[in-house]
Amino acid sequence: MQKLTRADLYRLEDYAAARPAFRAQVLAHKRNRKVALGAHISLLFEDRLTVQYQIQEMLRIERIFEAAPINEELDAYNPLIPDGSNLKATMLIEFDDVERRKLELERMLRIEDQLTATVAGYPPVKAIADEDMDRSNETKTSAVHFLRFEFSREMIAALRAGAALHFASTHPHCLEQTDVTGETRSALLADFD
Repeated sequence: MQKLTRADLYRLEDYAAARPAFRAQVLAHKRNRKVALGAHISLLFEDRLTVQYQIQEMLRIERIFEAAPINEELDAYNPLIPDGSNLKATMLIEFDDVERRKLELERMLRIEDQLTATVAGYPPVKAIADEDMDRSNETKTSAVHFLRFEFSREMIAALRAGAALHFASTHPHCLEQTDVTGETRSALLADFD
């Protein structure tokens, strides 16, 4: 999938006008890119459109319009765009109650290292977590992680031929597994183009 350049981005004033329609488009797009692992973990699979939206929002919020800082945002977010042999996701650990969230983040220490994707007939693919920085410390994990799942050509061919795909957490405090089907499966398969 092609990385974004400054030419792909709206200028601030153009984005202000386009934002309502663009935001609606991205939110609809994201619906088919979200995979729940139980009640409290979501994997939001990133692609060129979701990353463009994140960059546009950062530029808008920070009022960034000069070339160098725009390039810094592109450098920060472009690694989230899949490269054709992988799926990339933002993992969110969500608990409404602040005290419970704190406790669960302690209990789920290093969960980001215990997530897998499995293509039927192949060994599980372990998530590569937080390549930009370590988001856990000695006592708790972060509520947000960035994951990459690398697939072989054979796995991708099997997926295209209809092989099942599922994601799982093997963390002892969060044993979850979910199959990816329907429109979500189709959306993720497009990331291998």
